[in-house]
Amino acid sequence: MTATILVVDDELDLEALFLQKFRRQIRDGLVSFMFAHDGLEALQSIANNPHVDLVVSDINMPRMDGLSLLAKLQEAEDKKSTIIVSAYGDMSNIRSAMNRGAFDFITKPIDFADLETTIQKTIRHIEVLREAKRRQAEAERAHASLSRYFSPELAKRLAAAGNGDDMEVKWRDVSIIFTDITGFTSLVEAAAPEVLAELLNEYVGGLTDVVFAHDGTVAKVIGDAIQVLFNAPGDQPDYATRAVACALELDLWAEAFCRRWKAKGVNFGATRIGVHAGPALVGNFGGSRFFDYTAYGDTINTAARLEAANKALGTRVCVSAAVANAAKNFRGRPVGDLMLRGRSEPLRAYEPLSEASFEAPATSQYGEAFAKLEAGDGNAMPAFAALVGSVRARDRNFWTTLGPAGRRASPSPLRDAGFERTRGERPRLRRATRCDLLSG
Repeated sequence: MTATILVVDDELDLEALFLQKFRRQIRDGLVSFMFAHDGLEALQSIANNPHVDLVVSDINMPRMDGLSLLAKLQEAEDKKSTIIVSAYGDMSNIRSAMNRGAFDFITKPIDFADLETTIQKTIRHIEVLREAKRRQAEAERAHASLSRYFSPELAKRLAAAGNGDDMEVKWRDVSIIFTDITGFTSLVEAAAPEVLAELLNEYVGGLTDVVFAHDGTVAKVIGDAIQVLFNAPGDQPDYATRAVACALELDLWAEAFCRRWKAKGVNFGATRIGVHAGPALVGNFGGSRFFDYTAYGDTINTAARLEAANKALGTRVCVSAAVANAAKNFRGRPVGDLMLRGRSEPLRAYEPLSEASFEAPATSQYGEAFAKLEAGDGNAMPAFAALVGSVRARDRNFWTTLGPAGRRASPSPLRDAGFERTRGERPRLRRATRCDLLSG
């Protein structure tokens, strides 16, 4: 690096003296000099040559003295490090200069060996400042990129770390949330572009805010669907608990969103949510040119299929036993053992509930009826019938989906949800029972 030094002094013979004393450094490309004869000329020179690294300035000059120049330099956004030259013993001006931001000072007559040492020290200081600014700018760029995926606090922490270790592809135990909107394709075809843009931006922004409030990672946004990770990239021992809490809050926000837009005359479909936990390959899969922090593996596929299973089960949120068992104080009800495409064993699924819904008498009755169904008790169906009858008078917004133990569920939505078939037309939905009961 060649340091550019602006010397400001009204003594005309000083220019030749500087060039002669620093000829070796100039020849070796270590420094280059520019000269001005007063403060105003110096400011104009800096305006024309913003690459000036440091200023060496006398105090007593016509038009604008060195102290006034120093004040102007400190007001600029790019504050130039300044060495003040003053007559020996002029301590009052030297103190004024240091108080106004001068980096150092030397006295006249100039000791050029001392000046060279002072210039070298100042250049090292400038390099430290520039490196700090470079790192800050780099961190700000990293933070801006990371903020697309991570909560503000997590993005700040990752940007500050700067070593990239948390971004490397590795196997991690994670909780994954998948969301999707019912009937979104039809809405896209029917809605005006400006309405769709406003609607989708508000929707994705709102869901992302909910995810960030739980310190989740938004791995993907694909149209109306989002994919969320917990326990990646940072460690979150309570990742299953966070995922359940986040899923419930996403459901509440999405339902309120639907009501707001319905009042505007837009029928926005329900948001279906699937949650699963297990090992996944997580990291930046964007290569050297792109940043694509996401996850792959069977755990991810299962979460997506649980999201789709909501369509057949009549639920909006469906979580696996892996999540329900790992979450602290999980509140929910079983909806059945699901045979999902690509899996050889049935997967127990649950519908998470709010505390009020979980404490409602109907939930306890549901649990008793489901236990009978699971045990093959012949009284299971009357228990469900009694439960349905108890809520019919309170609300007509209910339905039941019964698996092989009761009436056979429609094969079409099951096939859409990713279920397999066995023994001809019978869908492999084992002991899947669902009652949509309102609490209170």
